Amino acid sequence: MARPPAGRPNADEPVQPDDEESFPFTEDPLDEDGVSDEDTGDEEPDDVDDLGSEPGRTPTVNRFWKRVRVDPLEIALPSGAGYTLRAYRQNTDITPADVSARDDDVPMPRRRAADLEPDDDVDLVDEAEVTDDLGDEGLDEDELDDEFADDVDETAGDVVEEVPLFLSQGGHLLVFRSAESLVDFVLSDAEHDLQQLDTWDSVTRGIQPEYVVSLPDDTYELDLVVKNLRGGHDAWDPELVVRSGQLARDLGHALQIEPVVLALAPESPLDDLDEALRAAADGGLGSLFARRKLKKIGAETASLGWRTVIGKISAVVDWRD
Repeated sequence: MARPPAGRPNADEPVQPDDEESFPFTEDPLDEDGVSDEDTGDEEPDDVDDLGSEPGRTPTVNRFWKRVRVDPLEIALPSGAGYTLRAYRQNTDITPADVSARDDDVPMPRRRAADLEPDDDVDLVDEAEVTDDLGDEGLDEDELDDEFADDVDETAGDVVEEVPLFLSQGGHLLVFRSAESLVDFVLSDAEHDLQQLDTWDSVTRGIQPEYVVSLPDDTYELDLVVKNLRGGHDAWDPELVVRSGQLARDLGHALQIEPVVLALAPESPLDDLDEALRAAADGGLGSLFARRKLKKIGAETASLGWRTVIGKISAVVDWRD
């Protein structure tokens, strides 16, 4: 189950309208109910002025993204950096990404990290353990995938929750090396997974290249995680690792990257690392126990695990110029 990112703006909080002339459109479908921002009875969020002071994020830009309930992201991977879009909606209101046409570029993991050398391409889960969990039927890989899908299908309709949806196509995350190329794609007739959003018409009517600026909480430096973890416990950056974990979980669930979902699942080694880093960063008595727990987590094991996660994510990224 995806975790909401720390610092994510509350989609239900209204944004104080700017001068209507400064907003790129005046007939917004979101306004058709005739309810103005002032009529909601909610006060303007305390952070609106702070958000407006971010480089490139004027109050008009902030208002645009809050109204359409979509966020621009900036993601750095070993192969480069670029922009994409993410939204959160109730799972009952969207159709999950169709990954059926995706090549088998993110196979189920097969080997233990402890059995590999530091330079090996690491996978965290032993397939034999997965088979043992399912019983002695001797299921092959295709049957294991079917079992995984059945488990998802059985639980999907039971829980209503907010889930992530990305600017993706054919099971691949679309990442654009410039804001201009992202906007050109959004305004094109190309099909993608965000077209089903209730606010997508407003996105296409208002988006501009200068609006594609991510907030600090929506800027992810996955290219630095492995190097940071290899630096040892004293060098670990909790904010870097925790924020990267949030994006990785969102991508794993939204694009059905099974190795990533498994690697970051509750009570997994990387999830334990995430929880300990959160507790250590929060301070207080809990941070003392968290720091002790962190010392028991091997730097090499953590870096190898994250190397696998980033490799699996990179495998489903479609870079666009």
